Amino acid sequence: MKVAAIIPARHASTRFPGKPLAPVAGKPLLQWVWEGARQSRRIGTVLIATENDAIAGTARGFGAQVVMTRSDHLSGTDRIAEAAENIQADWILNLQGDEPLITGELLDTWIRALNPEFGMGTVATPLRDPSDLGRPDVVKVRWDATGKALGFRRSIPAGESAAWLHQHVGLYAYRQETLRRFVSLPPSEGEKREKLEQLRALENGIAVQVVPLTFLSVGVDTPGDVTRAERALADRAAGIST
Repeated sequence: MKVAAIIPARHASTRFPGKPLAPVAGKPLLQWVWEGARQSRRIGTVLIATENDAIAGTARGFGAQVVMTRSDHLSGTDRIAEAAENIQADWILNLQGDEPLITGELLDTWIRALNPEFGMGTVATPLRDPSDLGRPDVVKVRWDATGKALGFRRSIPAGESAAWLHQHVGLYAYRQETLRRFVSLPPSEGEKREKLEQLRALENGIAVQVVPLTFLSVGVDTPGDVTRAERALADRAAGIST
């Protein structure tokens, strides 16, 4: 099975401009994700897709292969679709560039579980704190006995918490034909309401496989998240379970 991983890296983040280059424990945030992907035994190609010369230069400086993309993409998925145009692979992985705790071991476990009967795959991990149910920045997911995603939500209504006990981790795998179809579709109603791109897939009949894994997701969305990520990286290096 041929797998390619693409890390979309945009400079003009609204909440955190220049985020991919932000220093985290002595390295650019983007480099942590790239190194995690490079540790994988099952990923044959790792690319960074960006529109920004500074990001491209930094990425090439730590050894990454870079694809320059257009500056007008509305999402990371659009960016990886452009970068994947000349790639032949069974699965294209969209690795969010703000998850510095991604490891090759995690990615290999996920890849082994991918089912080609689905057009798309993603990852879930158990919620670490009951208060996360009320946090809109922690996206929740539920799925059926076959692994098919049933829904993604930011806020959970009272009385429904028992069905939403997993956090969605923003890793995506696409069959190439599914990726091309996905980016050709307009934003769906649920996607616009929840600000969750994956709802476009569900609302257009694309089956999304959810693979449950135990993973400490420490996404860096704002400058204030850097300290939290550095603490988690230090704990991991010290062998402390968090």
